[in-house]
Amino acid sequence: MELKKKKKIILGMSAGVDSTVAAVLLKNQGYEVVGVFMHFWKEDSSDKSKENKCCSMESYEELKKICRQLDIKLVVANVEKEFKKEIVDHFLREYKVGRTPNPCIVCNQEIKFKVLLKKMLEFKADFVATGHYARVKRKITNSKFQIKNSKSKAVCKLFEGKDNEKDQSYFLYGLNQRQLARIIFPVGEYDKPEVRKLAKKFKLSVYSKKESQDICFINSSVEKFLKNHLTLKKGKIVNEKGKIVGDHLGLPLYTLGQRKGINIGGDGPYYVSKKDFQKNILQVTNQKEEKSLYCKEMFLEKVHWISESKPELPLKVRLRIRYRNPLVSAIIELKNKKVLVKFNKLQKGVTPGQFAVFYGKGGEVLGGGVIK
Repeated sequence: MELKKKKKIILGMSAGVDSTVAAVLLKNQGYEVVGVFMHFWKEDSSDKSKENKCCSMESYEELKKICRQLDIKLVVANVEKEFKKEIVDHFLREYKVGRTPNPCIVCNQEIKFKVLLKKMLEFKADFVATGHYARVKRKITNSKFQIKNSKSKAVCKLFEGKDNEKDQSYFLYGLNQRQLARIIFPVGEYDKPEVRKLAKKFKLSVYSKKESQDICFINSSVEKFLKNHLTLKKGKIVNEKGKIVGDHLGLPLYTLGQRKGINIGGDGPYYVSKKDFQKNILQVTNQKEEKSLYCKEMFLEKVHWISESKPELPLKVRLRIRYRNPLVSAIIELKNKKVLVKFNKLQKGVTPGQFAVFYGKGGEVLGGGVIK
């Protein structure tokens, strides 16, 4: 009698608790797991204590031990050049023109999942997986998208993870149907404390490991990184009446709505309300409820919908304008062939370059776009 072939899955790993627990969960489900450690470009630093631990050599050595413990094959994907071009250079270009990007979203779209899906083909695997807190649900339909080695056709929907505090669906809105048909998020049905308990139960050394919250390729601060890689021009800071109240160090260093780091004494705190690149002037206000800090609507570019077809507009959605921001109600419509979002209530801190992600019923991620 011929034995049924074990399904193979490619898992992105970083020696963190989430991807390590994901590996054990997948093995327990009967998968043959191949771990992929991605080598990214990162800022040179003589101080290794500041190096981001998620993709450091220290993490790689730790991950080798984990994979030996779990009897998992581990391969390295060197994407240093691609990462520098698609993520770091894009990050700097955006800041240079006054926008505030989110490199994690761009990395998921342009690097991580492309690498994993490429490895899936290379190893003739069935699926790919990561330790993201999100969920994929598949509905059998007449869709043209088909899961490998299955006669069933399915529409794939992306949902928030079970843990509201850790949900990472915001970073994944750029995934498409063909990608979602091959993706599994093993920890999406758990909350973080449960994942740590599982790690302890599985006797994994990473069960109490701290999380890395910083941008992975920056070993200092964003401000220092920008100062090192951009040519900055100092200029004047003015209030809403045009009165000079200080000097700025270069407009790319400031974000709309920013309060900290402006370094103006007196009757503050001050908030960044406008950046004039033509005149090299930073405008601020010391009025927390100043109208210029709020907006009623915004345009989006590079809009992506997860479903096969674009929905009919106007469309009522819940929307998040940056990671961890609360969801707000809005209507998406077309205006002069451009995608316009109208908020039900005035919103503060709407920042060009950031990503707006749309949510439907039950925490379903509908899509998103770049705030223009």
